Amino acid sequence: MSAYRKILAAVDGSPASSKGLREALRLAKSEGARLVLLNVVDEFPAFATLEAPAIDLTPMLREGGKRILARAQAAARKAGVKPLVVMRETIGGPAADAIVREAKKQRADLIVLGTHGRRGVRRMLLGSDAGQVVSLSSVPVLLVRG
Repeated sequence: MSAYRKILAAVDGSPASSKGLREALRLAKSEGARLVLLNVVDEFPAFATLEAPAIDLTPMLREGGKRILARAQAAARKAGVKPLVVMRETIGGPAADAIVREAKKQRADLIVLGTHGRRGVRRMLLGSDAGQVVSLSSVPVLLVRG
């Protein structure tokens, strides 16, 4: 029996995320595990001023997430892995919370993450999403360096 039955790979379109996906695909194939591809859309609350009304970026962010998931799904199929594709939305919260929640919901045995996602200054101030996933997760987390 394989060590991992279900692997969750979080993808955000970054080069590090792509490396994490490649490792998740390799593991899923070698272990005969089910693969869950997750993209977390962060709905940033837009701030309006008197001069400029708030702009809702959510539809654009959702479309970007769909494209990222479609590319990841195509890579999985090319590797001979049939993934489950999931998109979750958060409102200004850390992606780590959504990743760990989804891993629990899916009953994942392993979470695979690239270590340099797109989080910029926020990462420097609050710590990386990968580090937060490691501290919050009750299952093993494989970090793949970008």
